[in-house]
Amino acid sequence: MMIEKQYKFYAAHRNETLQDKCSNLHGHRYGIRCCFEVERDGAISTLFGEFDDKLEPWLKSNYDHGMLINRNDPLYETLLDHCRRTGETLRLKVFDGPTSVENLAWMMFTEITEMGFHLNRIEIQETDTSTIHYTREDWVRDNRYFAAGRRDDPQVPTADA
Repeated sequence: MMIEKQYKFYAAHRNETLQDKCSNLHGHRYGIRCCFEVERDGAISTLFGEFDDKLEPWLKSNYDHGMLINRNDPLYETLLDHCRRTGETLRLKVFDGPTSVENLAWMMFTEITEMGFHLNRIEIQETDTSTIHYTREDWVRDNRYFAAGRRDDPQVPTADA
């Protein structure tokens, strides 16, 4: 059986590896749709609130109104220096590769799975017209790809991001 939950968060990012408008700092209202596999173990198998109790605080503390940033982006060191000099705290969600929606899907799928949920699919809507559909099969394939020694590729994230 599948249970679907939807969430949203706002975040800034840029993709400094591209030579187009996306290399500029900008923001999105990300729409997240999670499809969880659950098994019936009685009249009520899962309460929807069980998902919200974990996912909403996690999104708020790690992603919402933060900045997704590649640790290899020169802007990252500038922001860290700013925080050291001013004492200001910025919510930075650090990637070990570009902050593409594909890498965001991998990272979020990993983090949600580590919470103990059996995620079947995540959909991330980056703009009104652009959504990525990322499945468990995609996640398994990406994990194999990353584990096969391709961690030195600056285009892919790592699990310790």
